[in-house]
Amino acid sequence: MVSTLKKFSYETKIYYEDTDAGGIVYYANYLKYFERARTELIYSIGYNHKELNDKLEIKIVVHKFTITYKKPILFEDKIIVESFVKNVSNFRMEMAQNILRDKEVLAEAMVELVTIDNFGKPKIIPEELKAKLSSYI
Repeated sequence: MVSTLKKFSYETKIYYEDTDAGGIVYYANYLKYFERARTELIYSIGYNHKELNDKLEIKIVVHKFTITYKKPILFEDKIIVESFVKNVSNFRMEMAQNILRDKEVLAEAMVELVTIDNFGKPKIIPEELKAKLSSYI
């Protein structure tokens, strides 16, 4: 899907609890894998969500999310979630994400994230965080 941007990869394994009776991952669980990958990306640049909330008084929340399911993910699959930061502005981040088994793309997603304060109002992304996120572009 996106190959010219710097990639962040998160690996995980599919457990029985993630699947339906047929051993196929329930569609809503894909959102969890994408969210975990975005959280791990935040950790990789030296932040965590508690610190963002308590010290910088911001929350990163999903504003818009689209997903294309290509092939099912199965029980005990090992998957990689790739995340690409496409754009960072004062209040928004756009990311592309893929879920892969081996090198086969199973799902593609686009997510638009916004930053808000503790009262739900838009808040500018601090410059240091913006710079670190932009390093993935």
